[in-house]
Amino acid sequence: MAILKFRVYFEEDDAVYRDVAIKHSQNFRDLHLTILKAYEFDSRHQATFYRSNDNWQRGREITLELYDKPYKAAPLLMAETIIRTEIFDTNQKFIYTYDFNKNWTFLVELINVSKEESSKVTYPAVTRTEGIGPQQYGTRSLLGDKLVDIEEKYDLSKGAEGFGREGGAGDGDENDETEEAVSDEEEGIIGEEEY
Repeated sequence: MAILKFRVYFEEDDAVYRDVAIKHSQNFRDLHLTILKAYEFDSRHQATFYRSNDNWQRGREITLELYDKPYKAAPLLMAETIIRTEIFDTNQKFIYTYDFNKNWTFLVELINVSKEESSKVTYPAVTRTEGIGPQQYGTRSLLGDKLVDIEEKYDLSKGAEGFGREGGAGDGDENDETEEAVSDEEEGIIGEEEY
């Protein structure tokens, strides 16, 4: 049984990609779920594949379900479409779009065909991960969850005590006189304690 290896690039940064190995007899729904798993996305949104050419132009649509939108040609359904039936080239390409509101787009390219199936792998499988992928709901940092801990511990959203406003004295604010008067009083108190 043939094993197809696809490289799934994040459209906005081709240094971010995941390699996915899948049996040629599995369907596009299996590929769809594996891509979501590889990028740590949930499976709650609409999704579709487009058959593509070398210039990444969208062709025949292979959709998760029929959506309420106009189609140029009747789409194929992921669950009913076996992957081998849509492979016409040794470097076949597909465009995968997920969550039509956020419009996450991934470029899927066939990079290898192997005739030997590994007994140690459960297909479909993510075989390689490169780069920090996008986070579905928000931003992801190199620190990950540790940054949230730092923010909670130090409460970075509030100004730190003991520090003045940006701009400091002399920026024309009427509170400057009050701050100067307080400083003079504090100096007097400190001066009295010293004697």
